[in-house]
Amino acid sequence: MSVQTPRQLQGLQRAGRVVATVLRALREAVTPGVTTGELDAIAAGLFVAHGARSGPILTYGYPGSICVSVDDEVVHGVPGERTLCEGQLVTLDVAAEVDGFHADAAVTVPVGVVDVRARRLLVATRAALASGIKAAQPGATLREVGAAVDSAARARGFRVFRELTGHGIGLGMHEEPTVYNWAAPSATRVLTRGLVFTIEPMVSAGRTRLVLDSDGWTVRSADRSISAHEEHTIMVADGGPVVLTAAV
Repeated sequence: MSVQTPRQLQGLQRAGRVVATVLRALREAVTPGVTTGELDAIAAGLFVAHGARSGPILTYGYPGSICVSVDDEVVHGVPGERTLCEGQLVTLDVAAEVDGFHADAAVTVPVGVVDVRARRLLVATRAALASGIKAAQPGATLREVGAAVDSAARARGFRVFRELTGHGIGLGMHEEPTVYNWAAPSATRVLTRGLVFTIEPMVSAGRTRLVLDSDGWTVRSADRSISAHEEHTIMVADGGPVVLTAAV
């Protein structure tokens, strides 16, 4: 989607605020002993309260309002009876639709106290997202955005999962273009004012091969290394990228 009117921008901002609100509540609820299903129930209740619908349910018939991925689960972890334990990492991935507009964001948070390598991974993944957002200027290419993400992760001793990408978003949950987290040769699209997409580095503490679980949704690191995932929905603008899912 490329924003053309104030109404479109306002619609995206409303969806982005819902996503930010849900993520804030989920972060506060993450504690040893909570289940991933309980986190999902919090999100479902907030969607209803804000007149929103779950993007994954609406678009794919996903078996949960949000994705909750733990440790070596990289993306699309299905919420359920699993209890979070001290020392784990949990990724909260929230996508919402409000009045026909979509927004999507994710954050990985520690459950209690985590070890040094996990803390370093979180810092690296947040830095990778920040670098990608900074690179998303009018006239830049998606290849430059991916290169910025990849370089930030590598500079801190970690690597991105190249098979997993960001995406266009707006009137649908997943739209063109594909937003690689590395300098993909095919990522030649030039960024134009108003273009809306997600930047979402998914970063490994080990190797970067992926496997799909038997549930048909959850994607894990093949070597069972921990991973982290940070995401925002942004709009390209003259004064710098507008982060539509930033907390207010």
